[in-house]
This record gives sequence, C-alpha cells and structure tokens, in this order.
Amino acid sequence: MRLRIPGAAVLAVLAVAACSKPEPPAQPLRTVRVMKVDGAAASGSLTFPGEVRARYESRLGFRLGGKIVERRVDVGAAVKRGQVLARLDAQDASLNAAQAEAARALAEAEAKRYRDLRAKNFVSQAVLEAKETALKTAAAQAGVARNQAGYTTLVADRDGVVTAVEAEAGQVVAAGQTVLRVAEGNEKEIVIAVPEGDVEKVRGAEGFAVALNSLPGRSWVGRLRELSPSADPATRTFAARIGVPEADESVRLGMSARVEAKVSRGDTALRLPLSAFFTRNDQANVWVVDPATQTVTLTKVETDGVAGNEMRVKAGLQPGMLVVTAGASLLEPGQKVRLP
Repeated sequence: MRLRIPGAAVLAVLAVAACSKPEPPAQPLRTVRVMKVDGAAASGSLTFPGEVRARYESRLGFRLGGKIVERRVDVGAAVKRGQVLARLDAQDASLNAAQAEAARALAEAEAKRYRDLRAKNFVSQAVLEAKETALKTAAAQAGVARNQAGYTTLVADRDGVVTAVEAEAGQVVAAGQTVLRVAEGNEKEIVIAVPEGDVEKVRGAEGFAVALNSLPGRSWVGRLRELSPSADPATRTFAARIGVPEADESVRLGMSARVEAKVSRGDTALRLPLSAFFTRNDQANVWVVDPATQTVTLTKVETDGVAGNEMRVKAGLQPGMLVVTAGASLLEPGQKVRLP
C-alpha cells in the first residue's frame, strides 16, 4: 500500500523552504593595533638611552712618566683629599733630585768664594754676577727635580668615589695619561647622545623625565644642563647632560637610563599614523573601537595635511577614543576585534 501525500502539502513545504534564508557566516575575529587619542597627539616625546654619571669627574694621572709600582684603590672606593692612590718607581726621580741638589750646592760654594774675592777686589763685578746667576739657575733646577720626585705619588685632590681604573701596577705610563677617574659629590646627571636632527627639539624641550632600566615604575624630573655645541666626529651626535637634582641613593653611577624629552610639535592638531585612515567615497575615516564590546565603528574625520608619516586631524575625534592603526582595510562596521 503506497502513502499518498496531497499536492497542496508538498507545495506548502516547498514554499517554506524557499522563504527561509541561510544564516550569514560569522565574521572572523581580527587582531588589530590601536592607539589612544589624548593630548600627546599635540605634543610629542623623544626617548634617548643614557648612562648615570657624576656632574664633576676628574681624570687623575701622574705629571711625569714611569712605571707604576703600586695602586692602592679599586673601583667604588671612597677617597679623601690628600689620600695616596698610586705610586711610580721613584728611583730615577730621586737620583735626578740628588744630582740637581749637588749642582746647587757647588754653585752656592762658587758664589760664596767669588763674593770674598770681589770684596778684596780680586775679580770684577761682572764675574761675580755670572756666578750669582749660575747659583739661581742651579737652585731652580734643584727645585724642579724635588717637585718631580714628589710627582711619583698620585694623591686625590678632592673627596670622591673611584669610578674607573685605567692603569695597573707594572704598567709604564706617560706623563698626563689617565690612571684613575674620581667622581666628586652627590650631583648626578644622565649623559645622552642626541642625533643632529633632534638638537633643536631637545634644546627647546618643555621638560625631561628620567627612568632607570633597573628600577621600573620610578622616574625623576630632569633638566638640560649642557648641550655640546659640536658633534662627535665618529658618531655625528651631540652630547647632552641631563641633571637630576632629586636623585637619591638608588641612582648609582654607571646605571643605564632612559631620558624622555617632551617636545612641542608646533601645532595643536591631533596626529595619527597614515595606516589608521580608511578612505571611502573620498572621505577620510578611521575605525574607532568600543572597549566595552570590542567592536569597531567607522568614524568620519576632517584632516589637515600630512606631516611625515602622520596625518593631522582637525575634527571628528575626542580624547580617550581608541583608534585602529593597523588592519583598518580589513574591517567591517560592527565587527568584533581582538586587542593585543
């Protein structure tokens, strides 16, 4: 027995199937890069790596050449004014001093004898003056030799801390060659290298913030104390020193640091990267992300020209908005995105 289905029922089923529409496929969840619109768009910042240095640092060396026979301090040692830091082999200097002193004594004896002869009118006044001049010369040479004998000892000329040792015992050094570096006082600053294109920006910066790589989350207010008028011949950068008046004991010499200079851009327009803009019907748009739903909305903006790799925005955005800066061409209105 075959089951008969009325033709009207068949037509009704076909009509319902034809009227139902398939559900649209779910849009993919895309990861985008965003930036927050705030007052920093009207002013920028430049960041430079640097090193903590003392404001006053002396390079100490011997005033004559010779062989170092003793070094009494190491890096980090606190020294007092007049403290002995290192010594040279003083044998040659002592012999020179003895020789000069002997020559002075001989010249003095000669001058005394000729004074007696002049008193008896046995020699002329000119001969006596020549002997007196020879005595003065010998006395001066003896004084120089004595000073040089004293130069074989290197002493600290101020209170401070040894920051570097550049010569060791047994090494032969030349006159004036740096043996030790001593930093004085508690005034500390950050030494940075400024590219030639940023010199004027740093010179006119509104302020400086100093941070240490070893102490995340802490920062100090800095001030520009010195900016070199000439570039380094090797790196073509200008050395700058950023003073840190409120530096405490946690800011130690030799630490690596970062200096952020707050520079003015010269205009008040907000700026966004060129990759943030999506043009439709000759209208500039950006994608604004709703942080609550993480969905995007196409927002029209008014632009005011290109500045480097950025576009100035006159209207259409408010501070606090999240704007997509990468992946804008792949989005659709209302699409949900994933924030990095």
